[in-house]
Amino acid sequence: MSFIPETSVLLTYTAACFVLFITPGPDMSLFLSKTVSGGRPAGIAAMSGAVSGCAVHTLAAALGLSAVVAASPAAFTILKVVGAAYLAWLAVDAIRNGSALNVQNETLQSTDLKKTFLTGLAVNLTNPKVVLFYLTFLPQFVDAQDAHATGKFLFLGMYFLVITIPLAILMILGAEKVIDTLKRRPVVMRVIDYSFAGIFGAFAIRILATQGK
Repeated sequence: MSFIPETSVLLTYTAACFVLFITPGPDMSLFLSKTVSGGRPAGIAAMSGAVSGCAVHTLAAALGLSAVVAASPAAFTILKVVGAAYLAWLAVDAIRNGSALNVQNETLQSTDLKKTFLTGLAVNLTNPKVVLFYLTFLPQFVDAQDAHATGKFLFLGMYFLVITIPLAILMILGAEKVIDTLKRRPVVMRVIDYSFAGIFGAFAIRILATQGK
C-alpha cells in the first residue's frame, strides 16, 4: 500500500518510537501518578487522554506538513533540516540534563475517570514540545518528493500510537515496579538517555549529511 513506508524506514521508525516512549516525560509522569493514586483504571484514563491528544497532534501535523510538501518541496526540505537540528539539540540535552520523571506521592483515593481523561488530554495538547516534536519528527521519515506524503504522515502518527498503547498499558499494570526502577536505579535512566541521544542524533546526522551532498 502506497501510504506504508519501506520496511527499512518502518523498522528505524519503530525503534525510534520505542526509545521515545520509554524516555520519561509529562505524559508518563501523569499516568503513573494517577495509577499510584487512583488505581489502574485512573492510569488507563489518563493514558487514554494523552493518546487522544497525540491523535489530534498527528492529524494537525499531517495536514500541515502535507500542505508544505504540496506548496514547496524545497520548503519541506528546509523544514527537515531545521527538524534535524532540533533533534540534535534534544540528543545533546538528553545527555546533559537527563530525563525527568515526576511521580507525586499520593494516597490511594477514588478518582473521577472522566476528569482524569480530560487531564491527560489537556496535558498532552498544551505541551508545546509535543507539537514541535511532531512537526520535526515525522518529516525525517517522508521524502519531500513523495506523492503519498499525506497518507504516510497519518500512517506514521497512528503507528506510533499502535506501538505505544500496549507498552503504556503494561507500564500501568506494573506501575510501582516501573517507578522504583526508574527512580532508584539511575543507571537505567542514563541508558535510556543515551539510547535517545544516539538514535535522534543519528537522524540529525543522516539528514544533514544528505543535504550536504
